[in-house]
Amino acid sequence: MAQKSEERLLAKKYYENCPGCKANQINNSRSGLPIPELFSISVIVLCTALPVSSLFPFLYFMIRDFGIAKREEDIGYYAGYVGSSFMVGRALTSVLWGVVADHYGRKPVIIMGTMAVVTFNTLFGLSVNCGMAICTRFLLGSFNGLLGPIKAYAIEILREEHQALGLSTVSAAWAVGLIIGPALGGFLAQPAEKYPNIFSKESLFGRFPYFLPCLCISLFAFVVTIASCWLPETLHMHNEGDILLDDSFTELEPASIGCNANGEAQENEERKLISRGSIMKNGPLMSSIIVYCIFSLHDMAYTEIFSLWAVSPRMFGGLSYSTEDVGEVLAISGFGLLAFQLFLYPYVEKILGPVKLLRVAGILSIPLLASYPLLAMLSGFSLSMLLNCASVIKNVFSVSIITGLFIVQNRAVDQDQRGAANGIAMTANSIFKAVAPIGGGSLFSWAQKHQDAVFLPGDHMVFFVLNVVTAIGVLMTFKPFLRT
Repeated sequence: MAQKSEERLLAKKYYENCPGCKANQINNSRSGLPIPELFSISVIVLCTALPVSSLFPFLYFMIRDFGIAKREEDIGYYAGYVGSSFMVGRALTSVLWGVVADHYGRKPVIIMGTMAVVTFNTLFGLSVNCGMAICTRFLLGSFNGLLGPIKAYAIEILREEHQALGLSTVSAAWAVGLIIGPALGGFLAQPAEKYPNIFSKESLFGRFPYFLPCLCISLFAFVVTIASCWLPETLHMHNEGDILLDDSFTELEPASIGCNANGEAQENEERKLISRGSIMKNGPLMSSIIVYCIFSLHDMAYTEIFSLWAVSPRMFGGLSYSTEDVGEVLAISGFGLLAFQLFLYPYVEKILGPVKLLRVAGILSIPLLASYPLLAMLSGFSLSMLLNCASVIKNVFSVSIITGLFIVQNRAVDQDQRGAANGIAMTANSIFKAVAPIGGGSLFSWAQKHQDAVFLPGDHMVFFVLNVVTAIGVLMTFKPFLRT
């Protein structure tokens, strides 16, 4: 009780030159929904999410145009390497960007991440061979390390009662980006073939048929980069000699206070050092990160496999869709998902809680995925309607799972650990996501060559393996593994 009273007393202090204290002071003086902050968060996350999977609808055709695959059935193998290179780069640098965010602030990492999209996503669209495509995607992943810090930022820029909504906004914008990105890729790839009245084959977009979607995303990222210069910093930076002032707000986190009016700075610094040293022993954090990795592996593999399956020929169990058809399905899914996250998720999360909600979503997604191969037996309006419904529901389930895990992770640590904690989560997550496209592409290519197998022929095997991964993730959400 004495410690809580002391923390409440400390929460009424702020430092005059600390950007985090200023942000908290402004934040706690406001009332109502923090619409500007939620909009800023969603736009930044959308910017970094768009290029992650925007290539999947046209990756099949891009690899074919590179001429590296000897047989059509081998395209999935090479597509997996290009798709995984982004996550390999992100896995190698996520902890570094988390540490940078904890030491120098969230804002510099955010700006660097959006600038990376502008530069390397543009170069990817100009790729002339598979090696260049892999290198530019790797560099994009290496320098785009803002997803971890933006989750910490979403917690720190909002009042406590809006923090779940903030993390829901992060996951919603991320999920929408992973859907709208491929939709843009599907609609805008190969413009000289789709829109010959606008783009000639001798133009830049005719010579580089996959440049237009990348350019549009990069232009959006450029605008976001400029706008991010006006973001408030939320990291608490308490320097010696800063003036400690009284104020009336009471929501400032105890972990963000460096010292109190009685000069107890040394004790608090020792407490922080002990806390940092034990982050790897934080049971709730580490268990939630592992579960997060399992579901991320599934989501990344599903994202790639869905597009490859949709555009592959009927003779191989696919839907024979064009990139434009895939883009239409993903666009509809994106709008449905956005509506769910903004209007329904906060209420459902309050009723069930994040962990129960993600369990329900995981369990229900298993029979849904099992029905996907059966859709290939349909055609016309019935196929279009059922595929769109299935895609919307599947993505709603996925984002509900990821949002719940975001909440568990960020509640498990104090502010001065959030950058590093989210960096660790992103590193582990990126390793699994790097494996997913390679594994998914290889599995997809294998399945196309085994259409006549006795047990789970063709794409039935692909979606069965995805369901096995989901089942493992659901089982790991129960005690004693997941500690919340």
